[in-house]
Amino acid sequence: MLSMKSVPILDLSYEINELKPQLMQVFENVLDAGTFIMGPNVKKFEQEVADYLGVKFAITLNSGTDAIIIGLLAAGVGPGDEVITTPFTFFATAEAISQVGATPIFVDVDEYTYNMDLLQLEAAITPRTKAIIPVHLFGHTVDMGELLRIANKYQLLVIEDTAQAFGAEYQDRKVGTIGDIGCFSFFPSKNLGAYGDGGLLATNNEEFAMKAAMLRVHGSKKKYYNEVIGYNSRLDEIQAAILRVKLPYIDKWNDGRKLAARTYKELLSGVEGIVLPVEESYAKHVFHQYTIRVKEGRRDEIQAKLDELGVSTMIYYPVPVHKLPVYQSMEIQMPKAEKLASEVLSLPIWPQIDRQIQSYVSSKLIELL
Repeated sequence: MLSMKSVPILDLSYEINELKPQLMQVFENVLDAGTFIMGPNVKKFEQEVADYLGVKFAITLNSGTDAIIIGLLAAGVGPGDEVITTPFTFFATAEAISQVGATPIFVDVDEYTYNMDLLQLEAAITPRTKAIIPVHLFGHTVDMGELLRIANKYQLLVIEDTAQAFGAEYQDRKVGTIGDIGCFSFFPSKNLGAYGDGGLLATNNEEFAMKAAMLRVHGSKKKYYNEVIGYNSRLDEIQAAILRVKLPYIDKWNDGRKLAARTYKELLSGVEGIVLPVEESYAKHVFHQYTIRVKEGRRDEIQAKLDELGVSTMIYYPVPVHKLPVYQSMEIQMPKAEKLASEVLSLPIWPQIDRQIQSYVSSKLIELL
């Protein structure tokens, strides 16, 4: 019975079942070819994804984290530099800044879009500021027009963290292509996910692209002739083949997520005790997560009770980055990010989610509020 159903936060079985014949064929093709690293599927996927995004260069990498690290290095960011970003994101965004020897500077967020509050951005800029990393959190686009206005005023690099927003748009332009560099993740739970780790750096800057391509293979243009200290950060051939199968479906799947978001909005509008996510007019939200806020300090209680009813939810993120042990010594306060961390709750969502499942989730949530 539906009342006893266990609802996961994400169910990939729908897409796997739909694509299994194609997936099995590409597995076989890769096995037969015997090329598993930097093979033809990697090259073809890079061209196909560049065409989809509308960008000149797409460099595949091992992860979204590596995309940010290599993007920063390719753009010349390093020790002594400051990079402005948000405290309400996955740790990897700030971690990458620290990994290259720069200092993360946090700007608090907007409590409705969950993205960086651009009204506070200019106050964080100093003579040491080299770049800004906006994060298109949960699939909602940052106001890139305003962000670029500020960045251009101070001649700052913009490196977009687009890990959660593949296919999202700002005024009809794909995010990840608007700043100097865009960084993408193909972690399996992402809107466009591999079945293992994977990442991508996108840019229209040929110099940045060439540097990134070197850095991913131990700093060499030609094998065994290493020019700089680099990384082993390659997307493997099987994952590239999988992503080539999945890429043509991404717009349909993102539309499915948007439909699911509209359904939740219909079912939960006007319910006391929660705040629903927004979609600003400049954004095409792709709802990597459908994240509500549970007010009055009841989030953890509601989550625990939903779990007892078989409804899985997730908290992204329970601790803002500036409060994590590694950055606590900064001793800064980000009140909106801290408030969100105590209130946010992501509900089950995937492109093919059934309205009946959403009705069940919503009804149980309403019963508990």
